[in-house]
Amino acid sequence: MTDPLATYRSMRDFARTPEPAGDVATDEGAPRFVVQRHRASHLHYDLRFEIDGVLVSWAVPKGPTLDPGTRRLAVHVEDHPVDYLHFEGTIPGGEYGGGDVIVWDTGTFEPVRTDDPAVAVAAGELHVEVHGRKLRGRLVLVRREGKGSGSGKDEWMLLHKRDEHAVDGWDPEDHPRSVLSGRTNDDVLAGVPPTPAAGVPDEAIDALGDLPGVGGTWEVHGRRLKVTNLDKVLFPGRPGEEAITKRELLAYAAQVAPVALPYLEGRAVNLHRYPEGADRPGFWHKQRPDHAPEWVDCWENPDADEGETTAYVVADEPATLVWMANFGALEWHPWTSRTQAMHEPTYALVDLDPGERTSWEDLLVLARLHRTALDHLGVTALPKVTGRRGIQVWVPVVPGYSFTDTRTWVERLSRTVGKVVPELVSWKWEVKARGGLARLDYTQNAVNKTLVGPWSPRPAPGAPVSVPIRWEELDDPDLRPDRWTIRTALDRIAEHGDPFRALLGAAQELPEIS
Repeated sequence: MTDPLATYRSMRDFARTPEPAGDVATDEGAPRFVVQRHRASHLHYDLRFEIDGVLVSWAVPKGPTLDPGTRRLAVHVEDHPVDYLHFEGTIPGGEYGGGDVIVWDTGTFEPVRTDDPAVAVAAGELHVEVHGRKLRGRLVLVRREGKGSGSGKDEWMLLHKRDEHAVDGWDPEDHPRSVLSGRTNDDVLAGVPPTPAAGVPDEAIDALGDLPGVGGTWEVHGRRLKVTNLDKVLFPGRPGEEAITKRELLAYAAQVAPVALPYLEGRAVNLHRYPEGADRPGFWHKQRPDHAPEWVDCWENPDADEGETTAYVVADEPATLVWMANFGALEWHPWTSRTQAMHEPTYALVDLDPGERTSWEDLLVLARLHRTALDHLGVTALPKVTGRRGIQVWVPVVPGYSFTDTRTWVERLSRTVGKVVPELVSWKWEVKARGGLARLDYTQNAVNKTLVGPWSPRPAPGAPVSVPIRWEELDDPDLRPDRWTIRTALDRIAEHGDPFRALLGAAQELPEIS
């Protein structure tokens, strides 16, 4: 049999290029796709579908789009190994395709109108339903028979069907970051390391485990930290599960810190402390304590009035999250504005706050309606479960908006959604006046009002975690707002990554809502 990767290998010197040589793989599970943003002699996007153990590939000069009115040229190129799904790096100059590469999008796909996508490709027309971080909905590739400039290239046309995921005017260049590492092509070219996955060296976690219950000095993320009361129970166990101690919380904080840090760094943090454990009353702690290590950064609030917080903790390095957990902070609430522009939010926040009568299915209805509305508006946003009962949606925005701007915009969005299902929503301020209905709370868009940060624990039995999800996960029958805990969230990251990475570098202007 002909090796489908023979052409690919013949074009590369694997002693020089970091690209994988790879082998033909065994098809397992849902087929995957990847789009790589590739700056070679010319910028282009490489669209690849996993078919029969290889990545069947097209170079798309202007990139794929969600705009159904746009047709893109796509040149069918050599098959690539499946190992290429996760390739990011710089191909040396002089090598084929020399330049920098990021994983711009990835996910799974379903072939449409055929049970054999290889046959469809051979016939010159491939229809697929893609489920990516950025690309969603129906893509169609059609060979341009008899077209082209006589160059001998195998030219196709790529288009997006007008479906529920279509967005007029959608431009891939407005979403430049890798969904795997959070890097741009410039970052890769400059040698910026990828944002690390969850974890610290095993020996650091082992060292924590070897410390006595009273505590000791723990070296983690390059800092020496005094940790105390390691065997103290901080979270009751869920039925059939053991209670969770401070030692386990610190291990989670150390491992998740590199993933959570992009949503905390450069921001004041409000700490929700439960030094006696989650089953005892907690309190808000905002002032950076004098006994904090010197390396725990702080921000002095120039607007603080007498009696207000004057200096906030700023988590600018992973070890700070571990210090916060050791300080009894079971929740981490970053401001939505940065310290250098405290009155300019970087996110608009949608808080779906369930009432006593709100079922989980009711809340999913509200979340899906927001998904539809945001898709219709062409707005990049993603949801996360709160770890308690709710769902939040984070919308990255460009600098220059005030909190009044974002609050007004979110109110218009949510009131539009609320009109569709008025029986589920109350706009009353007081909880008792809502009649047990959900509140679409736009008022959190205000300076020093915060929502729980991504990957933060919550003070409840089992130590649930506020976990970012993909939009399509709203349709997962197993989804629950407190599905993941500090014992399972790291496995989720290892398997699925951090969906909110797609929001980094995706700041946008907010469209008018009529």
